[in-house]
Formats: sequence, C-alpha cells, structure tokens
Amino acid sequence: MNCDLILALDCETADEAAPILRQLSGRLRWVKIGLQMFTANGPDYVRRVADQGFNVFLDLKLHDIPNTVAKAVQSLSPLPIGMLTLHTSGGREMMEWAVKAQRQYKPDLQLLGVTVLTSMDDAALNGTGVPGTAATQVERLARLAASAGMSGLVCSPHEVAPLRAALPASVQLVTPGVRPADSAKDEQKRVMTPGDAARAGSSYIVVGRPILRAADPAAAAASILRELGR
Repeated sequence: MNCDLILALDCETADEAAPILRQLSGRLRWVKIGLQMFTANGPDYVRRVADQGFNVFLDLKLHDIPNTVAKAVQSLSPLPIGMLTLHTSGGREMMEWAVKAQRQYKPDLQLLGVTVLTSMDDAALNGTGVPGTAATQVERLARLAASAGMSGLVCSPHEVAPLRAALPASVQLVTPGVRPADSAKDEQKRVMTPGDAARAGSSYIVVGRPILRAADPAAAAASILRELGR
C-alpha cells in the first residue's frame, strides 16, 4: 500500500483546532482546510497551519465560469498549498482554464476534481436530474477531468478500483468517506475502512471526526497510519 492520511480540519473555530494541530505536528503530513475554516479565518490561517509543518490541502470546490475559476487559482497560488479542489461538473473548459492557470502560477499544485460528493447516494444524485448511478457519473466526470489535464480526483473509496482501471496510473485518487471500522458513518453514505481504501488504490484518505473527536487525536491518527502501513 502506498497511501497517506489527510486530516480534515472540520472544526468550528481555529481555537478548537489549535490543540489538535499541536498534538499532530510532526506526526501527520497533510491537513485539509475546507470552506468553513477558510471563510472564517482567511488566507492567513492557511499560512499558520503550513508554518506548523503541515502540507495544506485547500478544499474550496471551485465552480464558476472558466475565467473566474482560473483567476481564483491565480489568486490562491501565493498560498502554501499542495492541493486545491474544483467541481468537475463545471465542465471541460473550466477545468482546462484552471489547469492552465495552475501550470503558469503554481506548477507543483495538485488540482483535484470533485466528482460526486460522498454524502450523495444514487437517489440523491437522481434528485438533481442526473440519471443512473453515482458510480456511472463518477466515472464520466473522472474521464472528463483526466482528459482536461487535472492531476487528481476526489471520489468515494468505492469508486477507486474502477477508476484505477479507467484512468492513467498517474492520476491521484483522494478519498473522503473513510471511517475506521468502529466509527460512526455520520452523513457519509459510501464509506470504507482506511485499510480497504488503501488496498483498493487510494492515493490519500481523508479522515475528520474519528480523529477530531477522539479522546487522544494523536493516538487515533497513529492507529490509522498503522493500518495504512506507514
């Protein structure tokens, strides 16, 4: 297995996140900062987290007209981030513009395409007017993203094996919806354990509440890393 762990820093405040980050500094490589924490604390918070030694995955799920998304990538490029998300449903042109901006302004940034949110099952997807299964839509959008030059995808761990068969080996697959066997699923519907996700071919797994809510977050993270063989 060659899979790493990303902590989803889905906290209410920076003060709530601070002791968790202190415990995990030097033990965990990656932290994901999502829309809530970014809008509450701004770009300076990204710098503060990076200054503690973490690689930052900025999960903003950009989705707008091509020029606006490209300009957003340009605006974010000075930040110390290693990953950035956008919605693949924005279409090929939007993704191509984003890739062009990424290559021009931050060549080492991984642009990750979000296919179908892991909180959505087939019924929820059908309710938005998309027929068929979530797995079918994931593969359709994944192929589109790869052809547009995106370097990675965010998908359910259950879609990893078919995507590995359908896409170039260089495409990074980042999988939320991962829970240790003894953890609650919360709102996630398409879940898998860390070890199973890694064996399926995930490049990174994203775990939040099972670490954040643990009595000992460092021990919880260490347990998952052991399951990943790291």
